[in-house]
Amino acid sequence: MRIGEISFWYADIGLPPPRPALAGDTEADICIIGAGYTGLWTAYYLKKANPALNILIVEREFAGFGASGRNGGWLTGGFAWSHDRYLRHSSPEAVRAMVQAMGGTVEEVIRVCTAEGIDADILRTDELMVATNPAQRARMQAEAQHRQSWGEDRVSLLSQAELSARIQIPGALAALRVGGVARVQPAKLVQGLARTVEALGVRIVEGTAVTAYGPGQVQTAQGRVRAAIVLRCTEGFTADLPGHHRDWLPLNSAQIVTAPLPPEIWQKIGWQGHEILGDFNNAYCYCQRTREGRITVGARGVPYKYGSRTDTGGAPDAETIRRLTAILHRHFPDAVAVPVDHAWCGVLGVPRDWCATVGFTPETGLGFAGGYVGVGVSTSNLAGRTLADLALRRATDLTRLPWVNHKVRRWEPEPLRWLGVQGMYALLNQADAREQRLGIPLSRLARLGNWLTGR
Repeated sequence: MRIGEISFWYADIGLPPPRPALAGDTEADICIIGAGYTGLWTAYYLKKANPALNILIVEREFAGFGASGRNGGWLTGGFAWSHDRYLRHSSPEAVRAMVQAMGGTVEEVIRVCTAEGIDADILRTDELMVATNPAQRARMQAEAQHRQSWGEDRVSLLSQAELSARIQIPGALAALRVGGVARVQPAKLVQGLARTVEALGVRIVEGTAVTAYGPGQVQTAQGRVRAAIVLRCTEGFTADLPGHHRDWLPLNSAQIVTAPLPPEIWQKIGWQGHEILGDFNNAYCYCQRTREGRITVGARGVPYKYGSRTDTGGAPDAETIRRLTAILHRHFPDAVAVPVDHAWCGVLGVPRDWCATVGFTPETGLGFAGGYVGVGVSTSNLAGRTLADLALRRATDLTRLPWVNHKVRRWEPEPLRWLGVQGMYALLNQADAREQRLGIPLSRLARLGNWLTGR
């Protein structure tokens, strides 16, 4: 088994050739910190709006090193945050507009990939979230009703028979179906975006760590960048920047991938629609069937490192790999004999209220986007379009969405951060075990766990 090495997705396609680091002081119209999905999408839409712009992206590692090259490959356009928290400083109409805008990201990503010739193994499909006990079924029904009430008409419920006709999951009672989603190979997508923006004239420098930034400038060990507009697009690695240690918590998520399954096992499992698949556990999982017939399984594992530390090479610990393998074998017992080929992990950005934000201050020229809490494949596209409009001082439907300049307090200092996150996931895991073992209604342990960190 390969462990770490960034992710399986890069083992699949190979690491990209390195780009040069910043070579001394320079100037740009716009400097973007971070060459992941958010930074690349922002640069793409800025260049499309104004090809004359001089845009520089500064990246500490390489383009697509972080969550953009390690995620589960779910392009969903889902709304994963609290509607009510955005509603406090907005209106029901504005929140519904954000739900609709988020849903439109799937088609927009596919449109750009088609137009720009980006091959990212994109396959249109459905999302299936499976319930395997009464408590999970209750959460499923509440989730479907909640999302439909906010205008998501692509959400419906599947009976046990309807689900079994698609995929065999032991103990499955029903499923929530979300239409209009897609499966992607995330590293292919981010590398294709990087090549596309370079072809448009955007400069990307790699191996260049930002040591400080402020209005009009970005400081690195290799030199200073002067730019009227500076946009921070660092997601889970935001905690590594000076002054931002407590802004967003870097939450760990990990995945495993099997060797390709033989046809006779696929005949037993089904899954011919290549749906992206999860469950209604409190500590949920996320899976996909890859283009070559592997199964990926992702979940939180060890969720947080003390002091907001982030990983270097994506190597998960042995206990996390064991937990993920247990999930694989529970949902797909026919794959027990199939070896796990690769395990990896990465961090995602979590604000204190678990709600994503796009922000910009015209007076300083400073902007940012992120805090996607694990649904960044599609969210980063809407964030990039919105941040581009804000940076260009354009008043559009996107700049009026309620996540723009959404205010949230910072995370608590240590050891409170660590204790809160560890406590939350311990309670969620206990709740799942009790619900499954005893067949009890919704566990109060889960509500307590989520309350601990404001989830």
